[in-house]
Amino acid sequence: MVERVFPRTPRQSGRQPGRRPARQPVRQRPRLRLLLASGAASAALVAGSVIPLNPLLPAPQQAQAADGKKVLTVAVSQSVDSLSPFLAQSLVSTSIHRLTYEYLTNYDPKDAHTVPGFATAWKPSADKLTWTFTIRKDSKWSDGVRATAEDAAWTFNTMMTDENAATANGSFTANFKKVTAPDPETLVIELNKPQATMTALDVPIVPKHIWEKVGDFSKFNNNERFPIVGNGPFIITDFKVDQYIKLKPNKDFWRGAPKFDELVLKYYKDGDAAVAALQKGEVSFTAGLTPAQAAALKNADDIKVNDAPGRRFYALATNPGARSKDGEKFGNGHAALLDPAVRKALFQAVDRKTIIDKVFQGHAVEGKGYIPPRFDTYFWEPSAGQTIAYDPAEAARTLDTAGYPKNAAGKRVGKDGKPLDFRILCHATDPNDKAIGKYLQEWWGQLGIGLKVECLDNVSDPWLAGDYDLAFDGWSVNPDPDYVLSIHTCGALPATPKDSGATDNFICDKRYDDLYAEQSAEYDPAKRAELVKRMESRLYDTGYMNVMAYPNAVEAYRTDQIKSITTMPEAAGNLWGQDGYWSWWSAVPADDGGGSGSSSSTGVVIGIGAAVVVVAALGLFVAMRRRSTAEDRE
Repeated sequence: MVERVFPRTPRQSGRQPGRRPARQPVRQRPRLRLLLASGAASAALVAGSVIPLNPLLPAPQQAQAADGKKVLTVAVSQSVDSLSPFLAQSLVSTSIHRLTYEYLTNYDPKDAHTVPGFATAWKPSADKLTWTFTIRKDSKWSDGVRATAEDAAWTFNTMMTDENAATANGSFTANFKKVTAPDPETLVIELNKPQATMTALDVPIVPKHIWEKVGDFSKFNNNERFPIVGNGPFIITDFKVDQYIKLKPNKDFWRGAPKFDELVLKYYKDGDAAVAALQKGEVSFTAGLTPAQAAALKNADDIKVNDAPGRRFYALATNPGARSKDGEKFGNGHAALLDPAVRKALFQAVDRKTIIDKVFQGHAVEGKGYIPPRFDTYFWEPSAGQTIAYDPAEAARTLDTAGYPKNAAGKRVGKDGKPLDFRILCHATDPNDKAIGKYLQEWWGQLGIGLKVECLDNVSDPWLAGDYDLAFDGWSVNPDPDYVLSIHTCGALPATPKDSGATDNFICDKRYDDLYAEQSAEYDPAKRAELVKRMESRLYDTGYMNVMAYPNAVEAYRTDQIKSITTMPEAAGNLWGQDGYWSWWSAVPADDGGGSGSSSSTGVVIGIGAAVVVVAALGLFVAMRRRSTAEDRE
């Protein structure tokens, strides 16, 4: 699942992110409801701010409880939108579900190829319309009940028949015709048409005997009774909104129990506070570091900074005219942005190199296509003749030619004769948004265009309502990019203005949709990759989504608390927000007498330390849907 981290994010993407394919319209649910917490978007620190490394700080505390338990504490800044796998879309929530529930398949931490999860094997029929999964015999729920194919069948059938249960991941099952469990070890999924994501169904499987008692899936957040029954490597034991989430090892997990006695995700709205907690040893790991923080921590004793290519993109989104599937328009987006020339001119006046050098300070790669270069199979970049290069003079000519002249005061005026003044949604806790917002004000101001940077703790409400002109957007992408592609299809629009669809930005383009339908049914990897790249090209040309950067995953952990931990991918990978449970499941306490301690077949020793993860997001779209981006979304 892709989670938008927001906004963004999710999640994601966070919505870890990437998430679901939307073959048919993703089932909707009423807008703006069910957040367990209002939590601001991902908490990043003010650009350039950092807590000085103070030699007078007390000696680092070991991650141990009073009873001597070895505790791994991860600092997070994103609010949990729901502990229900049917509703959760923010990166922190979907990351928790990857730890507590099994999916049919998983991604190998070495290179993200598909590996067994709840299913040990899978086979399609000759026409690819029937898929048979062999369910493992050695998985059981944390209450002792055996986990079987019936649990998976019930999970999928519930999503197929209850629109509220399809809120988070309904696009995965929208093409399902029938799902049955002939016996405890066999799951059969019949499709209406071929579906390329059948080995990448990022849907948490839940225990039927627990969840069949739920009445209204739109209201059940799964946060009232603990421990929460699951079959993943961890079990959720306690939760307090915007305070903490506590998990204990699942001693019966088929792959082996985690090495720490407890995993705690501790909430820090303020990034500086999280870094200070890392320095004092109160947390083991933190993510989303600013360049200044990373630099300050780089040479600190017992702290390792991990700076690796990320799985997210950071983009400039324009409101294409919010509308629902029933054709009704809503929101108050600026009409001038419906003109392709205006969108093109704005991006021609964006200096992406300056953004990389001055804002991210080298901890990012200049944006090009929609899929980050980490996913080389799907990475696309525009041709020389297609590229919208930074050229302020050309941007001015574009506006002049399109009929947006300057008035006597030097202001660009629209077709209605009024000055062009736009608004951009900014995440109050994201320093990147704020810093880039100032640059945009300067660059666009030189074009004669005004810009109001609206930094809010909650960007979800105006975004979902279509009450914005532009926004800082971003998503975490999964190894299979289908979900982040689906959120720009017409089918992802909300059913009515009162509903919340899976759409990211209300984009609806027939040529894009046709390509999406082709790639979703294409099993040949090379042909599918080419179709995905054509989709990215189309998205680039429409100008509704302009990718400015691919941020690195910049995180740090204490080596005196964590001996070893698995990154994903193995070479230069991230720890927080993985497509799996590898990092926290594999983590070995520093005082553990064993070797690497990682029972992963490809466990990567990234350091000897403990890590505190600060879930930073480019904007936490902790809204009711996949708005978990830009990290959002996963």
